[in-house]
Order: sequence, then C-alpha cells, then structure tokens
Amino acid sequence: MTLCFIFLGLILCALLIYVLLEIHYFMRMLLVLICSLFKENVYVLDECTMSGICLTTDVDVLLFHMNNARYVRELDFARFDFFKRTGLLSKIKGKGGGVVQGGNSIRYRKYIRPFTVYQIRSKILYWDDKNIYMEHRFITPKDDFVRAIALGRHRIINCDVNDVMRELLQGILKPSLPLELAKWIECNEISSSNLRNNL
Repeated sequence: MTLCFIFLGLILCALLIYVLLEIHYFMRMLLVLICSLFKENVYVLDECTMSGICLTTDVDVLLFHMNNARYVRELDFARFDFFKRTGLLSKIKGKGGGVVQGGNSIRYRKYIRPFTVYQIRSKILYWDDKNIYMEHRFITPKDDFVRAIALGRHRIINCDVNDVMRELLQGILKPSLPLELAKWIECNEISSSNLRNNL
C-alpha cells in the first residue's frame, strides 16, 4: 500500500511539474544546445540553417497546418542555434551581457502541413550599438519555397553590440541598412513613441 502512495505521489509531482513548466520547450532547447555542439561553427554574417518538422503538437485546431504561434516559438530555437554557432552568445556573455527579444514581425506566405520538414534560415541584416536585427526564413527544402519570413530585433543588454561585432568581424564593415528593415525600425519607433505618450 505504501508503494502505491509513493508511486501516486511521484505521478502527481510529475504532473504538477508538467503543468507548471512547459517541459517540451525546455527539452527542445536542451536538444538544440546539444545539437549545436556537434554542428560546425558559422561565420557571424553567414546564413545559419536549422531544420524542423511540423508535428501534431504544432498544428492549429483544424489539424491542417502549423499554428501561427509555433512559428514564433520555433524562432527561439533558431536564434539560440545561431547565437551559439556564430560565437555571438559566448562573446556577449564574456562581456557580462545578455540577449532579450526586443521585437518580432512575421509574414505568413503559405502554410506548413503536419509532418512537413522545414528549415529556418537565419542571418544578421544589421546592428546598432544596442540591437542586432535578423531575418529568419521558413523554407521547405522539397520545393525551396519561403513559407514565412520574420524580422527580429534582439536587444543586447549590458554591453555594446559594436564592440562584440568588431571582435567577431575583425575590421569588416557592417552591412548597409536594408530599406525594408529601415521602415520596420521606423514603425517600431513610432509605436514606442505612441505608447510613451499615452502613458
């Protein structure tokens, strides 16, 4: 009888942990970390590719395609893979800094069906003293079609991005600011200004 109570207690503890913590997320992040250790490093201005598959846990209520929120969640894993493999994460941490998501915008072009393999191709478009701006493309390898495209602003805290990039690039100039990204940054600045003025 005591063994039954212990077993029941363990099941209830496991269930409580599962309810309070999103175990799938943390397990997947751990898997991305482990996999990144075995992948080759990527030059910071090159494109970094991470593969995924749309599972039944990723689909919308109609069970027809990947849920819109899952795209944004997958970007967490792609960003972590990128920052780890390019050496950005270690440089930022070495300077006592950290990375937080400052903004994200995604445009969906064509759905990803269940059990479809896709790739997220990530690259840096631009940076300033506080932010790194990236583009992420969801591409299906079978037809090389861009299913969704996202722009992201990654806020670097407690260190200067220019110093980090100078060390990684060793004299190479940063890319020019693309028009699409310039408009997106402007849109975010207008939104921030409106929020500050309304408070």
